[in-house]
Amino acid sequence: MSSLLSRQARSATTSAIRDLLEHAQRPGMISLAGGLPDPARFPVEELATIAERVLRDDGRRVLQYGLTAGERDLRDHIVATTAAAASAEEVVITTGSQQGLRLLAHVLIDPGDRVVVADPEYLGATQAFAQAGGLPVAFPTDADGLDVDAVETALTDGLRPKFVYLVPHFHNPTGATLAAERRRRLFELADRYGFMVLLDDPYRELYIGANAPDEDDPHPMAVHLRSTSKVLAPGLRIGWLIGPAWLTTAVERSKQAVDLHTSTVAQAIVLAALRADWFPPHLDELRAATGEKRDALCRALDDALGERISFTRPGGGMFVWAALEGVDTTTLLAPALERGVAFVPGGAFAIHRDLADHLRLSWATASPDELSEAVSRLAAALDDL
Repeated sequence: MSSLLSRQARSATTSAIRDLLEHAQRPGMISLAGGLPDPARFPVEELATIAERVLRDDGRRVLQYGLTAGERDLRDHIVATTAAAASAEEVVITTGSQQGLRLLAHVLIDPGDRVVVADPEYLGATQAFAQAGGLPVAFPTDADGLDVDAVETALTDGLRPKFVYLVPHFHNPTGATLAAERRRRLFELADRYGFMVLLDDPYRELYIGANAPDEDDPHPMAVHLRSTSKVLAPGLRIGWLIGPAWLTTAVERSKQAVDLHTSTVAQAIVLAALRADWFPPHLDELRAATGEKRDALCRALDDALGERISFTRPGGGMFVWAALEGVDTTTLLAPALERGVAFVPGGAFAIHRDLADHLRLSWATASPDELSEAVSRLAAALDDL
């Protein structure tokens, strides 16, 4: 009876990363595949205390239907703490930032519209754009992020995209951060050619060291996506979208047909957490753990694989993007799984480029000792080939 499915449903593809998570749950497996936050870092006790208080003191309100755009007190908090948002009307609370991507694809893309992405690119974004009928126009990326020179050349030659999509800080999968000069020039091009810039920024708080990413001022061509999944817990499913009012109005209308509103209980818990005295130290601990795990993974790669592997050391986030010259990492995956380590082959993120010799490794879930063991297993699987 699959013939009853719509063309969109029949053409939808599964995520290689989500499929790998089943392997990651096998006993004894160490996963470097999914970008799953370390559950040992979830503030379980603090969130339990907040949840009990929210339900006891305000249960009748937070258990009721809520506003599609999100509860006003949470949106006001975002405006007060985020330079990119000038008013609550420019904020929509989403059920995770992934919903924000899907809603933006729905309200911005007509079938056949061009959308600029990096190559390689985050799977969740390219899937959302493809399901809406968007056609990716992919450009190279390096340690400083998207190649804006190449984008400008294409615009001069006649490309007219609906938007440019970016993960500006600690890109998934490459770990790159868009250089400030490239960011400035991209917005100049957006003003000149009339396209939107979608800044999907779930990793921005996971920077290593003292230099926090700069906050953006409001810009008429900018849309920002943020999430609490990486800094509190992904199970809360609270993210938000910041953009011009004409766009957030359209997003709100589209969201009404999707889920009516994001969980009011989860919004109340997240707001209380963001305001809590323990939240800034919690973020500091997350960043320290991020640095420790990144260093453990990079050190293990150098020690166990040496010149067989090349990679760039990212400034934060969750991922190392690496290359094993002359090795098809899709072929490597089977012996790696047999050895008890999972990763994502680079081809899963490719748009047009041949990335068969690349792989994405996540340090997010495992401990430093487990990361070292995982790389030892990976080296053994490479020897098995």
